[in-house]
Amino acid sequence: MKLYFSPGACSLSPHIALLEAGLPCHTEQVDLGTKMTASGIDYRTINPKGYVPALELDDGSLLTEAAVVVQYIADQAPDKQLAAPAGTLARYRQMAWLNFIATELHKNFGPLFNPAASGELKNTARANLAKRLPEVARVLESQEFLAGERFSVADCYLFTVLSWSGHVQVALDAWPQLGAYLARIAARPAVQQALRDEGLLG
Repeated sequence: MKLYFSPGACSLSPHIALLEAGLPCHTEQVDLGTKMTASGIDYRTINPKGYVPALELDDGSLLTEAAVVVQYIADQAPDKQLAAPAGTLARYRQMAWLNFIATELHKNFGPLFNPAASGELKNTARANLAKRLPEVARVLESQEFLAGERFSVADCYLFTVLSWSGHVQVALDAWPQLGAYLARIAARPAVQQALRDEGLLG
């Protein structure tokens, strides 16, 4: 497999998942500004959507969208228990969290990285995050990981998205559970390795 990524982008979540799963995978960096890969290919010829992540499978087919890619990875290494078994209520709850992260958190961080976004749009995004983050903090008050007592691919995605807060002035001080969670997940060896691989950790 090959993972197309951009350092610190949402592609960090499948990068972490691959390392947690112990699956062999090549990685190739994408410049999201120029849409060129490190090997000099127009990334849009690989993924017409133009954004990361994209996971190229061994048969040449492509999977996109972080919330889907991480579940595919989990299902390739069921012994690692990075996702609950398909068809179980626990799996649907994990899927609900992945969808929540994608639509309620990830989507609202987007304008904060966009220099062309208006101040009004950015204020709205911050207000939306302030409404959604307390729910995550409430859950993490009583359990170590987002979807229960085991680390899962939902944590790969949540950690990635929450880690953006310091880059776009989204203060998490009101929810100490979130800061503690970030520190806890960041200490995992696979997370440390992914951060090093992407040049985000010395």
